[in-house]
Amino acid sequence: MMSIVGLIIIGAAAGFLATRLMRIEADIITTMVIGMTGALLGGLILRALLTMMGAMSGFVGAVLGALLVIWVWQKYLRR
Repeated sequence: MMSIVGLIIIGAAAGFLATRLMRIEADIITTMVIGMTGALLGGLILRALLTMMGAMSGFVGAVLGALLVIWVWQKYLRR
């Protein structure tokens, strides 16, 4: 189980990378929330990769999850 501090750090990094990949501008809090939500979603979805890729799969899952959150946010929530 990841600690809260670890989740914030990984979430901030994943959110930063995801916002740059999706070319959106977001404040620090939004970036962290996107990253943490993405980390949770990506961690659940890509847990099977842990056995194949090792610890790096958690970061990959976090970035992919954050990209998904940004896409949903842009498509459905932001007008």
